[in-house]
Amino acid sequence: MPVVNVMLWEGRTVEQKRELAASITESVVEIGKCPRESVVVTFSDFQKSDWAEGGYLAIDKVRYPKED
Repeated sequence: MPVVNVMLWEGRTVEQKRELAASITESVVEIGKCPRESVVVTFSDFQKSDWAEGGYLAIDKVRYPKED
């Protein structure tokens, strides 16, 4: 059973998630040649304070400062 976990910053509507789940499922069925009912799509919503890149929280809007 294919499982796709979509990790997003919070703020997407239920309708956006429905559309995304349908599109992802269709792609997995078509490309992966598996039955639609076997495809699982999960969503993990994160606040920007729960997400960091390069050691900086997304809420801080600091993106990879230039290193010496």
